[in-house]
Amino acid sequence: MDKRKFLKTTMIASTGLATAPSIILSACTSTNKKKDEEPNAEEENTDITTPTVATFTLPKLNYAYDAFTDTVDAMTMEIHYSKHHQGYVNKLNKALAENPIQGKSIDEILKNDNLPEGVRNNGGGHFNHSLFWDILTPGGSMSENFKSLIDQNFNSMDAFKNELADAGKKRFGSGWAWLCQDADKKLFITSTPNQDNPLMTVAEKQGHPILGIDVWEHAYYLKYQNKRGDYLNNIMNIINWEKVEGKLL
Repeated sequence: MDKRKFLKTTMIASTGLATAPSIILSACTSTNKKKDEEPNAEEENTDITTPTVATFTLPKLNYAYDAFTDTVDAMTMEIHYSKHHQGYVNKLNKALAENPIQGKSIDEILKNDNLPEGVRNNGGGHFNHSLFWDILTPGGSMSENFKSLIDQNFNSMDAFKNELADAGKKRFGSGWAWLCQDADKKLFITSTPNQDNPLMTVAEKQGHPILGIDVWEHAYYLKYQNKRGDYLNNIMNIINWEKVEGKLL
């Protein structure tokens, strides 16, 4: 064979062998990349479609711990909020993970029959305290319309405050005093033990809570010791009645 023809044939063959692996490698790389992308897409779809249990968080306080030192000392406020209420939130989330009641607000959860103990106790603790902090926001005098509503339902402002304080004083052990609306939107006062509330089917009288006063010892003992009555009388002075009225149905 002509020497020049032989060299030309060898070079063509050599070039073909050199380019083939690069094509194969490119195909492999493309295939691998696609495989890498697909699981991520599947994971995203799974996250979107898989139902999740509601997770509750500690609500933000709209005032400092020392906002009401004449009525409740700063240390009690801090421990009450950051330890006791946070503890209820943590335990509620754990209880819901073990007994999922999905896609519901805390109000709706607490209206269920036969609540698991952990959900009842800690869900009540979360709802009750969230309402309590909200109605203690500084300021907010009682409107004439709300005063008229109080007079209609309790005859006078003094009678209303005395009945509310008595509900807390007479609650044996730990619990709450409540101002609520019934199914006919009439106001009534009641109390519940422990962390129960009038939303629950176990309540002596069910209704829509618009004001709740904590009468657990952790709410007042550092300042008042065993004088629960003094605490109840004084706390009336820091209730934001605008907030309370805003919760009416």
